[in-house]
Amino acid sequence: MRQPQNRQEEIEKVVVNAQQMREIEGRIFEAGMPVAALMEKVAGLIAQRIQEFYPPDQQHRVGVLVGPGHNGGDALVVARELHLQGYDVVIYRPIAKLKELTSQHAQYADSLGIPFYEQIQPLHQCDLIIDGLFGFGQTRSLEGEIAQAVELLNQWSQPVVSIDLPSGIHTDTGEVLGTAIRASKTFCLGLWKLAFLQDQALEYLGEAELIDFGIPPMDVWAILGQPAGMQRLTAAVARDYLPLPRKQTTYKYKEGHLLLICGSERYSGGAILTGLGARASGVGMLSIAVPESLKPLLVSHLPEALIIGCPETDSGAIAHLPEAVDLSDYNAIACGPGLTLEAKSLVQEVLAVASPLVLDADGLNSLAEMRTVPTLLRRQAPTILTPHIGEFKRLFPDSAQLLPDRVSAVRKASQLSKSIVLLKGARTAIADSGGSLWLIPESTPALARGGSGDVLTGLIGGLVAYPALREQPLAATVAVAAWWHAQGGIWAAQERTELGVDAFTLSEYLIPVVHSLQSYSIVGNQQAL
Repeated sequence: MRQPQNRQEEIEKVVVNAQQMREIEGRIFEAGMPVAALMEKVAGLIAQRIQEFYPPDQQHRVGVLVGPGHNGGDALVVARELHLQGYDVVIYRPIAKLKELTSQHAQYADSLGIPFYEQIQPLHQCDLIIDGLFGFGQTRSLEGEIAQAVELLNQWSQPVVSIDLPSGIHTDTGEVLGTAIRASKTFCLGLWKLAFLQDQALEYLGEAELIDFGIPPMDVWAILGQPAGMQRLTAAVARDYLPLPRKQTTYKYKEGHLLLICGSERYSGGAILTGLGARASGVGMLSIAVPESLKPLLVSHLPEALIIGCPETDSGAIAHLPEAVDLSDYNAIACGPGLTLEAKSLVQEVLAVASPLVLDADGLNSLAEMRTVPTLLRRQAPTILTPHIGEFKRLFPDSAQLLPDRVSAVRKASQLSKSIVLLKGARTAIADSGGSLWLIPESTPALARGGSGDVLTGLIGGLVAYPALREQPLAATVAVAAWWHAQGGIWAAQERTELGVDAFTLSEYLIPVVHSLQSYSIVGNQQAL
């Protein structure tokens, strides 16, 4: 199913922490790449992109913030190249002592007549600011005059381009170290840093772009291993992990059978929306267990599904499944949206089944009341949990202490519970107990509406039920569903507005996303031929 990826696709999915980036760069330098040559190459690429985004006839006067390390050196080379291209460049240099190579670039910039200032106020009249104070690996908080300068800069209206990371952002956690520059754009150098996938850094990053300066993949895999334990889920990866193309001779019973258990009289929409997400997955057979009173409603919205009417409580929740239902007949079960806590005994029942199980919403709330970790450790089949931040805190109070570092928190939770944990957010993170971690690199605020998570539950359940995907890591399948869901939201928001993407509309945009992947695959194969 999976096809070999080219170098660019491989690099785009890599995510590193600060220590890993140091080790990868160390291999490059040990192999003979001069630091000065690499700095020239990187800064040249940055200068080129700046000229494309901000041509001199639009942003003529440029202020450059220069720090003491190699990030400052990159900034000085950028300043020099922009000066030579006709930009009016001024430099803010708050720290006198610079690293040797950075100092040499400062000396040359001075010889060209580029003015240097120890205060940031002279940069107020600039049309564009370039942030080269501190790159990856910063751990100390910004203080004193530099912190004051950053706070002042954040009050200005000019666009700000940060080199590698906005100064003041922790490379791994995305934490704001005292204060941080709010960038309009950030050019991440070489490989994606973990901060770009942490929710708390997003309002400081602006539009993010990777500057690929040609790191050899062998140096990346020598440090990270292959496959890497932490990866971005890109379109290329999604294409390779989806069950496409189908065999010409297939039929519905070969494409998986999913059981959804959801809905109540109070929350009937949860069952419908979960079913629509499952429908979009393309699963061969879909059964939906709902309270008997909801059966006509579900039939009208999902006529192709097998709707199982269940005895219900006085308040309209599922009391229990009909005796004719054999839970072992299904390739996967998804349970939770709209159930209410009255159906907790039903959640206990499905937890005992030896089939892959997706739990969301009241499935998670019921689980939290049952003592999450001991309950899950007794399961013999894979479990997928899809909490938002509030549910995560109830399920995993110990892991939640690591928040807002979402990556560390979700990793710990998955290891404790021996489950796949999908922590929803602006940058959704998916971890399994074996140590793999998938990160969804983009999403949209349009998904911040009731019902979006129900669609995701159905989509995950449908993909998990596919027999054709059993040979690939289950966490990768879950991550593809999360990526697909996010892309559906992005597409819908582009067609409508970030405020106008309800969950029903979201479900309608899932299929076009797959069409785009199929077209991408065909074009890619033609190019390869």
